[in-house]
Amino acid sequence: MNQKEMSVGSAVSAEISKSIGESSRIDCIQLRGRQFFVKRDDLVDPLLSGNKYRKLFKLIQTPADQYQQLVSYGGTQSNAMLSLAALCHRKGWQFHYTSKPVAHHLKTNPTGNLALALELGMQLHETAHDEYEHAVRSLQSRADDSSTLFVPQGGADPIAQHGIHKLAQEISHWQQTNGVERLHIVTPSGTGTTAFYLAASLSAATVLTTATVGDNACLTAQMNRLGHIPDNLHMLENSNKHHFAKPCPDLLAMYRELTATGIEFDLIYAAHMWHTLLQHIDDIDGTILYIHSGGLSGNKSMLDRYAHKNLL
Repeated sequence: MNQKEMSVGSAVSAEISKSIGESSRIDCIQLRGRQFFVKRDDLVDPLLSGNKYRKLFKLIQTPADQYQQLVSYGGTQSNAMLSLAALCHRKGWQFHYTSKPVAHHLKTNPTGNLALALELGMQLHETAHDEYEHAVRSLQSRADDSSTLFVPQGGADPIAQHGIHKLAQEISHWQQTNGVERLHIVTPSGTGTTAFYLAASLSAATVLTTATVGDNACLTAQMNRLGHIPDNLHMLENSNKHHFAKPCPDLLAMYRELTATGIEFDLIYAAHMWHTLLQHIDDIDGTILYIHSGGLSGNKSMLDRYAHKNLL
């Protein structure tokens, strides 16, 4: 392990250890003449933050000797990938990650989340596009070995319920302490895991989300795998079509407007969620609490893509 790996790894271990059991603070911002509250889960840890911290909370508390290795799959700039790498580095577990082929320039000069995950010891396994689904299925079979843990893409697994329930308890305490009657909790959805379990745990509030990957029909199908979708979970539609992680002037403008409030949000999930939320804002009566889902480590590589497209 080189010196850079040691410094990154030590910081990750210290921050995660310190953050276990702590409640993230709630800040207030003004945007377009309206007040919003923001649950600062982005401040929990620089690498394992936001909804990934919540989804992996149970694993953070798992004894290091329970597993020897963790296997997962997904995109090579995934926030979940980086969080899993940070977790495995702390636990001393091997981390094997399967992806589709990596672009040549990224393979020779890793940047963003990929660079950080590799520094933390992630072992990357590329597979051809037409063999990817088969490779993912074979990963699941490896979990038959009790020393190996399989985590689905994005942490979409019932194990996430433990940490998200803790988040719900923090929100409920804040709601009761401040006498908030009509609470609308806002969180973007990739797999929908966070929104699903939040709604299930907070029947006295409304959870608003939107699909950032695919459309609401795809999101509904993914949530149905977790169970019956709670009645207090509402999916908002964006009037504009946005392709996942594709540079878009509307989302860049939203990111800049949000940054001007004094809080940085991620360019992919948060920008899309806020852009959608503001289209429906006149129909929302009550207090709005946005759950900051972290992912800021991916902004640099995303801004590089905007620059490459001459959009900056």
